[in-house]
Amino acid sequence: MSVKNRIASDCRPCMNLALVFVFGVLTHGHATRAQSVCLPSPRLLTTFPMGAQAGSEIEIALSGEYIEGASELRFSNSQIRAEKVLSAEGNEILGRYRVSIPKEVKPGLVEASVMTRLGLSSSRIFTVSSVQEMLQSKGNQTLTTAMPIELNSVCNATMTARSVDFYQFKAEGGQRILVDCAAKGIDSKLNPVVIVADADGQDLAVERRGGAIDFEVPEDGAYVIKVHDLTFKGGAHYFYRLNVAALGKDQQITRHAMTKKVHAFSWPPAGLSGSATTTEIEPNGGSTPQNITLPCDLMGRFAQAADTDVFEFNAEKGETWWVEVASERLGRPTDPIVIVEHVDLSGAEAVVTDLAELNDIPSPIKVSSNGYAYDGPPYNAGSSDVLGKFEVKESGIHRLRIADLFGGTRNDPANVYRLIVRKAKPDFALVAWGLHMQLRNGDRNALSKPIALRGGATMAIEVVAIRRDGFDGEIQLSMDNLPDGVESNGLTIPSGKSRGILLVTAKEGAPRGVSIASFTGSALVGEEKVSRRCHLASMAWPVPNHWSEVPSPRLLADVLVSVGGDEPAPISITAREDKVFEAMEGDKLTIPLIHMRRGEFSGAIMAAKTLGAGFERHQFDLPLDQDASDTVLDLAALKTPPGDYLIAFYGGAVAKYQHNPGGVARATEALKDAEAQLALTKAKAAKTKAALTDASAEEKSELQQTLAELTEKEKRDAVRVKAGTARVKTATSAAKAKDIVDIVVSEPIRIRVNPRETK
Repeated sequence: MSVKNRIASDCRPCMNLALVFVFGVLTHGHATRAQSVCLPSPRLLTTFPMGAQAGSEIEIALSGEYIEGASELRFSNSQIRAEKVLSAEGNEILGRYRVSIPKEVKPGLVEASVMTRLGLSSSRIFTVSSVQEMLQSKGNQTLTTAMPIELNSVCNATMTARSVDFYQFKAEGGQRILVDCAAKGIDSKLNPVVIVADADGQDLAVERRGGAIDFEVPEDGAYVIKVHDLTFKGGAHYFYRLNVAALGKDQQITRHAMTKKVHAFSWPPAGLSGSATTTEIEPNGGSTPQNITLPCDLMGRFAQAADTDVFEFNAEKGETWWVEVASERLGRPTDPIVIVEHVDLSGAEAVVTDLAELNDIPSPIKVSSNGYAYDGPPYNAGSSDVLGKFEVKESGIHRLRIADLFGGTRNDPANVYRLIVRKAKPDFALVAWGLHMQLRNGDRNALSKPIALRGGATMAIEVVAIRRDGFDGEIQLSMDNLPDGVESNGLTIPSGKSRGILLVTAKEGAPRGVSIASFTGSALVGEEKVSRRCHLASMAWPVPNHWSEVPSPRLLADVLVSVGGDEPAPISITAREDKVFEAMEGDKLTIPLIHMRRGEFSGAIMAAKTLGAGFERHQFDLPLDQDASDTVLDLAALKTPPGDYLIAFYGGAVAKYQHNPGGVARATEALKDAEAQLALTKAKAAKTKAALTDASAEEKSELQQTLAELTEKEKRDAVRVKAGTARVKTATSAAKAKDIVDIVVSEPIRIRVNPRETK
């Protein structure tokens, strides 16, 4: 069935196939066994609660991976402050912070991250609200223990596996109540099912697709809300925020703010007004098209099931118009499609001719297909929205039909779209993420990669471009405002290509630090030099095995670059000389390399490849058991034209990694202190108990009070000893050498290929 026929047959709904991804090994045969992938990066996984009201102060608890020794808790809104929570003895309570949110902080999503010995962690979403906030009460997993919840409030909760959470609210007959469960949009793994029931638990309204329930109360009384995971999963990673609000009769629904998916980076076009100049006017179907003039900027809705909106306009032969539709990129679960037609009214009957069928913005680069071998990154920068053009073949009346391919059976006025028809405005949009491993050994890894650098490490950032309205030029990449000891070098996105690399290097000995970097791409568009922000994307959760979980990447609020300052990279690869290496076109060029090794490796050889246009076919074996080597670039075989180039070498190496060996000594010393304190407290208690034997009645009262205090302190000291013993055990286990395969990237190398003189 053609696309046009699908519109004509009420746009039957279709299902998105979930994308899962696979990686393959860059190393030789020793790495074909399944093993740990990527050196540890700090990752913040949970905060509880997940939000708070502006103008409040709360205490939150954190959990994560490799965040031991975390110091500062940072928010993307610098007005929000956090300080560590201390015990009665003045000791830091691990993972607990007191957070203050000033009244002037605007409600919405912010990102939280912690500074660790390895640098700044990946972020977790935290919500600032304008309503009362509460915490889930324990044991609300039955109807009889349902937790009372006030209207116009939010409850922060965590789902228990194989359970249903129950809440109860009171409302008056005729009231309009919104029940909105935020989960996926705030980084949770929960797929929420939300039910509104009567006081006896009989279901009245059910939502299983992540939407909100707009509920009209039938009569005065108590009502129940049930929440559970679609497959009844649970645990700390299955958190949610339940919003229950009273709405006015005609009040528009405002959903809980949600994170932006990767494809949202390409919207809006530069210079677009915040609001459309035209609005869809119903009815505007096939027999009653809405008249518009080009260019056009229009806001519409896929409000009714199988809604097809038709717009009629005049166009002249030879004109070329670009069409862009945003709906999925506005956060709606839609798949817009556009049909452009020419209508010939010269005969007895109208003759309609298709000019263009526009559907989907393809990913600029191939996305992983979940095959055995790596064939693309686990990020999809494409969209089900529309970006394309049509050429006018004959002057006269034309029609543009727009519909939602997913909208055949649903009514949802919230499914808005924005339609733009314009003359060509060449431009581009950029998004980037940390380069991932290319494993073909059955490992399925999609790890969040904060730009948290070890001294001596170079991190490769993969950048892709959506080119708009025919723009085909070269794009220069750059990153500024970096921490001390860190520099960046952008490998150009060549003309006509969609992929580039940016290299971020922390020099050996770079001090601990963090900054919000400015990440941009610049290009000549016509005669004008334009600069566009490059968005950074990351996995919401580390996914070590794609067979068990689908990756869920999203855009980040800021480009945060940090240096931990505690641990160096296992190896650094640099050119032996800091210079521009020159050669004549068609010659061979030798690049001498230095290997600064700070650890041991499994295997003596790393299969190295090359990053950088003009040199990407160059591959060689780099010895990991030597301090230096040479690689020879055959410019004739590579067919590299004259010009200036920036390249880097990279590959996968299996390091024998010891995580935080110094942590064992620190944990052991802390345990000794805790044991000494416990022994001292016991001795004082024993001395006090002995003194009671010969004490007077007046003295006994005071000694008994002292003994009670010492007994309580002894209990606290015993808890510290138990926790300290566990930390020593954990630190000792972590410090054992483990084989971990990771990407090793050389520092950038500059090359100049000179033209060969012609006789």
